[in-house]
Amino acid sequence: MLRSDGVHIATVTWRDGERELADIRRRVFIDEQQVPEDLEWDGLDAGALHVIAHAGDTAVACGRLLDDGHIGRMAVVAGWRGRGIGRRVLDALMDAARDRGDTEVFLHAQTSAIGFYEKAGFLAEGPEFMDAGIPHRTMRRALRP
Repeated sequence: MLRSDGVHIATVTWRDGERELADIRRRVFIDEQQVPEDLEWDGLDAGALHVIAHAGDTAVACGRLLDDGHIGRMAVVAGWRGRGIGRRVLDALMDAARDRGDTEVFLHAQTSAIGFYEKAGFLAEGPEFMDAGIPHRTMRRALRP
């Protein structure tokens, strides 16, 4: 879907979007956040549904949805943050989950992003835990039909 800001959100397979999806995740997670490559490339991408955001011809954000309702690998390239693009990617992932019949989604939020997910209706649960050296919390959200 294209909005007046020129950003287009689309659902893609890993096969069709791998180059751009991997580039975004490499820039955000591996280069910026120092996540080890072997943790980033977990072997789950081929079976996941992916959402990608383009500003013109430039891929600027992504996220994925696994079969169990796990939303993850949410990333917005530096310089494009704070414009609502991440929320649009998240909404597209939740819409896709709802469309396939999921009644709930969950994610492991970096603690610095908990407020972002709370604004989208997610609730934190359980203790903080470390993943790739970054503190996280599990968050869930029920989906209405």
